[in-house]
Amino acid sequence: MSFDSFPHASTRARVVSPLAAAALLAAASAADAIGFSGSAALTSDYVWRGTTQTRGDAAAQAGFKAAGDGGWYGAVWGSTVEFAPDTGASSELDLVLGWSGAPAADWALDLNLTHYRYPSADVDLDWTEAIGALTWRQRVWLQLGYSNDALASGGAGVYAQLGAKWPLGDRVRLEAAAGYYRLGAASEDGYAHAQLGAIWAFDAPFELRLTAHATDGAAETLFPDLAGSRVEASLQAAF
Repeated sequence: MSFDSFPHASTRARVVSPLAAAALLAAASAADAIGFSGSAALTSDYVWRGTTQTRGDAAAQAGFKAAGDGGWYGAVWGSTVEFAPDTGASSELDLVLGWSGAPAADWALDLNLTHYRYPSADVDLDWTEAIGALTWRQRVWLQLGYSNDALASGGAGVYAQLGAKWPLGDRVRLEAAAGYYRLGAASEDGYAHAQLGAIWAFDAPFELRLTAHATDGAAETLFPDLAGSRVEASLQAAF
């Protein structure tokens, strides 16, 4: 049946057209207000909070972010992983919803909920964490994280990290950070780690990173064969 066979077809067309035009204009305006960015990386070892997530093997990683003018954003990030064989986990997918802005001059604040998913796992490893990061002059940052199901353990976890970076010219900089992860109510379930990295932005948008990681003995007790000292090299690109 053709559109012209409906009653009052010409009247309906005159009513719908302005509404459709307004919807298209609103959609175009919203699209203009949203910025998109992404990242990709190849790394010799995926190290997270001092412990390897690939048992020392290489990993491929990629992320995508959509951010609005009001500071709200959504992001997705993924990496290959290699946990204990009985978990079946081979990939990680992080889903992030957050807000970022500048509460004062020289300061930046980022608040988000991050949901860690492991789609290929044979056991339930998924968990969610609330994370906040405060940065001063894009040089020094303090990050705090909290979850009531840290590492899908069923127990609470609190993470704190203090870091800084120092430019050594237009293309080279150093970054250092130290963190402490409190897992559960017992103090012996916490561990400390530190990292020192050199970054070379050799050809925009590409960077080469070399990062040395170290953990304390408590980490090696909690995560045998995953913690300790290690060096990670990666090639990253942002777009």
